Amino acid sequence: MSRKRLLLFAVVLALIVGASLSAWALFFRPIKVQVSHAERDVPVQVFGLGTVEARVTSKVGFKVSGVLVELRADVGDRVTKGAVLARLDDREQSARVARTRATIEQAEANLQRATASVEKAKVNYANAKNINERRQKLLQSSTASIESAETAQTVQDAALADLNLAASDVLVTKATIGDAKAQQQQEAATLDFHTLMAPYDAMVTARLKELGSALGAGEAVFTLIDPQKVWVLAYIDESKAGEIRVGEPAEIVLRSLPNQRFRGRVARIEPESDRINEERRVEISFDRIPDDFHLGEQAEVYITTVQLDQALLVPEAAIDGLTKNRGTVWTVEDGHLERRDAALGHRLLDGRYEITGGVPDKAVVVTRLRSGLRVGRAAKITKGQGS
Repeated sequence: MSRKRLLLFAVVLALIVGASLSAWALFFRPIKVQVSHAERDVPVQVFGLGTVEARVTSKVGFKVSGVLVELRADVGDRVTKGAVLARLDDREQSARVARTRATIEQAEANLQRATASVEKAKVNYANAKNINERRQKLLQSSTASIESAETAQTVQDAALADLNLAASDVLVTKATIGDAKAQQQQEAATLDFHTLMAPYDAMVTARLKELGSALGAGEAVFTLIDPQKVWVLAYIDESKAGEIRVGEPAEIVLRSLPNQRFRGRVARIEPESDRINEERRVEISFDRIPDDFHLGEQAEVYITTVQLDQALLVPEAAIDGLTKNRGTVWTVEDGHLERRDAALGHRLLDGRYEITGGVPDKAVVVTRLRSGLRVGRAAKITKGQGS
């Protein structure tokens, strides 16, 4: 055999051996795969975006019209219930209150005079009655004339009428005092309306008027919120919102504090959804309201709807033929690859699915698909990237 033929034979043999080794590596050498393991205490969460809002907001103003002459609060101030926020010019109203006070004093003086008149009328009536009784006895004994007896009776009747009139004057004067006092209460209440006070412990979020402003009745001067009742109004996709219940725990991440999570709970689920964005409005209350909160700040919410005691989780990318609750996964069983039609449960926010059935107890599920996967091929489990 010539040298050239020997060289050609050697090359062909090398190619055959290389192809055989490649075929062995492809079909017989164990393939390295990553697999999942059961995890404990796995939270199933629903995500939403929202803003920090006040649960209690009030626009407060005066019940009467007037000119604003005093302001005691500004934006950002915290005020206690009953604290004076502002005042109107009350000089005219103060004069009305003083007038009603004088009216009461005058009516009380009239009452004293009327009461004295009653006492005088009682004395006159008693005297006229005694005289009349004596004249009537004298008339019976014919020692007094009929004319004098009739005169005595007339005087008694007139004295009784005077007594009744004086008693009526007392009643009228008492009624006048009652009306004057009611008028005083009304004018005093109107005077109080010239002072604006905080209806509850509040924070001032807006001052809408300044000194010298002429205000109409009911016109807002401040916007107040209750700083102890602040929550996040979150918008949740309707396809995920059905699992949410009032009282479920949640985590809140404010945009200004991205590395800090605040604990909270679902406080309310509004009965009306956003028809355009197909989102449900859910209010999340803080377990502890941040000291420095800002209304309108964007926030992320993570609502825990289920807490799984133990779960086998697989990334969505490792599932073939994924449907609503089923999919095909690769498993390692007795050191060899298999394919299983698995039942799927909850989907986590990181894209992993819970395997609820279809996988043998001792099998582990492959979490990263790669070329070379084949039913029956030997598999080697690795923690790193499969090769």
